[in-house]
Amino acid sequence: MIRIISGIHKGRKLRAPKNLPVRPTTDRAKEALFNIFAHQIYWKDARILDLFAGTGNISYECASRGCLQVIAVDAHAGCVKFIEHTAAQLKMPVIAYKREVVRFLRQCDLTFSLIFADPPYEMPLDELTGIVSLCQDRNLLEENGVLVIEHSPHRDLSTLDGFQEV
Repeated sequence: MIRIISGIHKGRKLRAPKNLPVRPTTDRAKEALFNIFAHQIYWKDARILDLFAGTGNISYECASRGCLQVIAVDAHAGCVKFIEHTAAQLKMPVIAYKREVVRFLRQCDLTFSLIFADPPYEMPLDELTGIVSLCQDRNLLEENGVLVIEHSPHRDLSTLDGFQEV
């Protein structure tokens, strides 16, 4: 069960199909994350990129807060279909792409206030580093933009250049 915690759809619960290969961000983690963003992101002007979007949990949270646009990227057709259906049903400015994340980043020419990546926990560190490098090299973040990578509590990303654990 997905619950939108704030914005115009606050409290709305969404039920994703059980056959999706996902690990949705918990309400507790979302609340902590969005409390941090409260003074960093002006939602009405924000363009958000949700990588490895899964159910679209983060996309809906951002859109509910009034984002200008949210782009959700996932390689799984079922995830993309669910995101498209839910965004249309809720009239949210969410565009979903069925693509491998690296391929999408190589072709992307937009900038974002927030890039949120929730890759599989078992993704090798060099692949995570490659995603960070692509975001930096392609200047995908606006000035003062934020890149967040959700990861296993057993993985330390603090050694990556410019990162801090939250």
